[in-house]
Amino acid sequence: MAILSAPLGAQTSAHGLSQSQEFDSDAKTAFALVCEVEKWPVWMSFLRSSRRVDPSAPVGLGSEVALRSSIPGEEEELYEVDRFIDGHIVSLVGAFSVRRRLEFRIERKSQYSRLVVRCDYPTYGGVLGALVDRMTNRRKLESELHASLVHFKGLVEFDRREGAILDDF
Repeated sequence: MAILSAPLGAQTSAHGLSQSQEFDSDAKTAFALVCEVEKWPVWMSFLRSSRRVDPSAPVGLGSEVALRSSIPGEEEELYEVDRFIDGHIVSLVGAFSVRRRLEFRIERKSQYSRLVVRCDYPTYGGVLGALVDRMTNRRKLESELHASLVHFKGLVEFDRREGAILDDF
């Protein structure tokens, strides 16, 4: 596992990265926001759009999600929820490429909670392609993922205040 220069809390692998953010809110509120797929682009800056393929069904094992992102790949990628533990994990794998993965994990701590996001995507072009990816796309994605988790923290901490104005958000 190669560790590159990354923001605090970031871990990188050959095909993706992982970051985490602690927040002062209960895990139930955070997991509810994670399960609102259509709101992901609000707090995840690297997503242009996200939607459940069947909007009438709640997010769960086998749910299909269509994403448009700045991660290298097709214009719209189809993902399927392959791991789901209510209140804890939502993990999506690419429907046409099992090397694409987006995983959200909520960890409950004694006085706070933590969101851990893991994003795996394939790089092509051998060693040279991986090097170019590290210098371009990956750096941008690391930065955007870090900012996204800070934004998530603000949303879940603000939402728990009485009379929050983002109730219709």
